[in-house]
Amino acid sequence: MILVLRALGVGDLATAVPALRGLRAGLPGRELVLAAPAWLAPLAALTGAVDRVLPTDGPDRVDWTGPPPEVAVNLHGRGPESHRALATVRPTRLLAYRNPAGGHPDGPAWDDDEHEVRRWCRLLHAYGLPADPGDLALRRPAGPGVPAGVTVLHPGSKVPAKRWPADRFAGLARTLTARGHRVVLTGSADERALAARVARDAGLPPEAVLAGRTGLAELAALVADARLVVSGDTGVAHLATGYGTASVVLFGPVPAERWGPPADRPRHRVLGGTRAAGPDRDSAGFAGVGTHPTLGAIGIDEVVAAVAEVERVSGAVAA
Repeated sequence: MILVLRALGVGDLATAVPALRGLRAGLPGRELVLAAPAWLAPLAALTGAVDRVLPTDGPDRVDWTGPPPEVAVNLHGRGPESHRALATVRPTRLLAYRNPAGGHPDGPAWDDDEHEVRRWCRLLHAYGLPADPGDLALRRPAGPGVPAGVTVLHPGSKVPAKRWPADRFAGLARTLTARGHRVVLTGSADERALAARVARDAGLPPEAVLAGRTGLAELAALVADARLVVSGDTGVAHLATGYGTASVVLFGPVPAERWGPPADRPRHRVLGGTRAAGPDRDSAGFAGVGTHPTLGAIGIDEVVAAVAEVERVSGAVAA
């Protein structure tokens, strides 16, 4: 049995898909159990690599009661807490980045500047296992009755520094609607008020607000069949990558080189969030309140131009 720790969110799970499939291919015939938040189970099923989810809400404790796994894999981070948590299940073998403080002096060295997808593929490569960083495609959900061909705007983020201003999302929604887009607004239940405000200011009907009304499988289906996705650096952007849906992703405190869609995929455009933009390396590095300055510098016209470009390229690719 393989026990994999990735106790994070939607984007984190989506970027780990190549590594999960590499484990499946390199260690065949074994059950693969993913230690992750229970609510991610629908997305875990869409990877095609996970047999079941072990509900786990953080890196410091894995409530495993079965026999010691043959292999435990830390896809959560560099440790030491996550290394120690996996050590408690007494695996025969631990695959993880080197961290002597976490009781794991072996393994490759961590690289802060590495793209998140390549980071976990490199970990597997160091242990002689396959992993293709380009293998990001997700399975399409079956059944959920969600609208197709819509343009998804996702104004929220659990990190305030990653939120493009709501008034700009409203202006973008007005412009895209005038250009023939059928705009809907997504988000969590906590972000429903934000989405409703954007819809109101954009002149959209209440039924355009899907925030808090879709489960994870429904959100995946919505993105899979969408015309376009515009969002900040959050999970829905990674769903767009996984489904090859045209997208424009707005980055602020975190460099796009670490979390953005693959540079060789023409259906995606990135605005903001380069390493040259400033010293802030992640959302914790921004001491201000609200939108990060790099993200705040992105104007509506710039996003509209990126939308036009990605749709032009997407049409050419489809043709």
